[in-house]
Amino acid sequence: MEKGFKSASLRNIVKNAGVTTGAFYGYYDSKEELFEALVDEAYEYMMTRYRQAHEQFEHLPIQEQPNQMGKLSQECMNDLLIYTYEHMEEFHLILRCSEGTKYARMVDEMVELEVQATHRYYKVLEQLGRPAAKIDERLEHILATGMLNAYFEMVLHEMPIEDAKVYLQELCEFYTAGWLKIMGQ
Repeated sequence: MEKGFKSASLRNIVKNAGVTTGAFYGYYDSKEELFEALVDEAYEYMMTRYRQAHEQFEHLPIQEQPNQMGKLSQECMNDLLIYTYEHMEEFHLILRCSEGTKYARMVDEMVELEVQATHRYYKVLEQLGRPAAKIDERLEHILATGMLNAYFEMVLHEMPIEDAKVYLQELCEFYTAGWLKIMGQ
């Protein structure tokens, strides 16, 4: 947590843990494997739940999707907020200390999922005879990145959970209204 994955030496890790290097290798094959043991469950939960929310939305009848825009995603983000706060250390490691690991791309992966889901939603709107205004892909990426980074700011700054719930509600309302406006809906 102090030095991040990249700067933390195995020598210091075992020293601070009070074990020998040999004992360490009895449990883990590498520093990477140790980091994975610390954060993988939280990462997998985050990514799986986020994917499920998009899939759940896409499985709605297309006529219902415009009315549900933002609602399922807010439910997902509320669930993730509770989970994130219950696993704060793991998410601090992922968000602040994971450079040099596959976990460093978590937010980028979520942004990619969001942008892909947005493109699929444009097709639904077309099918409904309500095509969205053309939105530059760079802007889509910027907006999705801003939304997810704003979400994780609550974690990084350890906002009290009750404040974070209010903040998340406002954040979801802001982004849903903004997306609807620029899509011309």
